[in-house]
Amino acid sequence: MKTSQQQHCCRSTLVQTIDAPLPLVWSILRRFDYPQAYKQFVKTCDLSSGDGKEGSVRDVTVVSGLPAGYSIERLDELDDESHVMAISIIGGDHRLVNYRSKTTAFVAAEEEEKTVVVESYVVDVPKGNSVEETMSFADTIVGFNLKSLAKLSENIVSNRKL
Repeated sequence: MKTSQQQHCCRSTLVQTIDAPLPLVWSILRRFDYPQAYKQFVKTCDLSSGDGKEGSVRDVTVVSGLPAGYSIERLDELDDESHVMAISIIGGDHRLVNYRSKTTAFVAAEEEEKTVVVESYVVDVPKGNSVEETMSFADTIVGFNLKSLAKLSENIVSNRKL
């Protein structure tokens, strides 16, 4: 039987294959202090504490037009050997309350010059919203960010070949 807390949160996992080597993709993804490199919904980002390592907190300003203004996020895990990054949203004015994500990057099994990025999250379902609405919203944001990461990484690879 589900507890009331379990009924009011949802989780999902999204996967993106990128035609770029793992070191390049990870170098972009791991920059907790510069998410706007690939997250196009981010207008500005400033570290309010820490130096970009585990425990650091960032203040993110979101682009206008979204149902949000800012987000306060903490870097819970950053493992450069395993290529794992975990983030929690700890404040702000948005719908992603108690959002926690874990992102992992690894070399695609079939080809060394490809990277697979997997992002899993869990988030509370806001009052007045369904699990489906919340997942659709979060999946859209995460999916767009992963596609943007792929495009940026692949463009860098293309430009290096010129």
